[in-house]
Amino acid sequence: MAKSKANIPSVSEAVKNIKKGKLLPVYYFFGEDDYNLENSLKAIEDGVKPFLSSEFDREVFYGEEKNYSEIINFAYAFPFGSQKKLIIFKEFEKVKDKKNLVSYLESPPDFTVLVLIHYGSITNFLTEPFESLLKNNFLFEAKELKGRSLVEWLIEFSESKGKILASDNAQMLVDISGENRSMLESQLEKIFIFLGEKGEITREAIASLSTELKEFNIFDLQNALGKKEKGKALNIAFNMLANGAEPTFIIFMLTKYFTGLSRVNEMKEQKIPEQTAARIVGTHPYYYKDYLNARLRFSDGDIMKAVQSLLKAELTFKTTSVDERSLITILITEILQ
Repeated sequence: MAKSKANIPSVSEAVKNIKKGKLLPVYYFFGEDDYNLENSLKAIEDGVKPFLSSEFDREVFYGEEKNYSEIINFAYAFPFGSQKKLIIFKEFEKVKDKKNLVSYLESPPDFTVLVLIHYGSITNFLTEPFESLLKNNFLFEAKELKGRSLVEWLIEFSESKGKILASDNAQMLVDISGENRSMLESQLEKIFIFLGEKGEITREAIASLSTELKEFNIFDLQNALGKKEKGKALNIAFNMLANGAEPTFIIFMLTKYFTGLSRVNEMKEQKIPEQTAARIVGTHPYYYKDYLNARLRFSDGDIMKAVQSLLKAELTFKTTSVDERSLITILITEILQ
């Protein structure tokens, strides 16, 4: 009987075994986390490298590039003098004759490491070749990290580079940059350069990085909207789009912002300490003063109108092919009109 999806091991489990010198003949990596897929592939390449003495024994193919049977024939062929050969097959989700993999899985040659990369999810694990992959423990999933797991990864990644990153500041970085791990790693690398020999990644360092690089972040946009500075808000939003921010991320974070803004007066009436109030409304204490100032400018009616505009923008983006800049322009105009 096939395992359930809940029992499918993570690619990180495969990486741990590779680092211990335990190589499998076949790896089928799948999932939504491209960052995890690429880093796990790098771990396999590093693990196989000592066994390769010829470049002819390392090949990379793509889903629509070659006939699948040609690649399997190559996998069965002996190496050109190396102890092993490495075959990397990316975009395997595009291969139509996946069932043909089953016969290979029955007795894969021990001199070949075949790595199949499937970008995306798998809908049915009871079909072939997935059932056979599961039975032979060759199937591994790259799950996207969310919430606390993502924060912990940021802390661990920073520690591996000799830097200290507190949990609150890691969350602040996620709020600024989004949940894409490639983007987060890129931002961290910039921060490491910015810090130099300093060991701690402070909230001031994170906040000042955008200014240093002349890039804007979601907190800059929230602050401009909170001050009702339309021109500045548009400039910041366009800069964010140009630097890779997704409209869905902007809409989500602004919805979170205005929802939090609606609770500020409640926090003041109850005389809740600002550190605690900041967590309740969903921001970092460093930015709570901006919430207090913005709440003086936005009435309950203004906030309700902003939330309605955000809901409309989200629906428009999901159901039409509207230009991103046009969508954000209309959204900001409606919020501040």
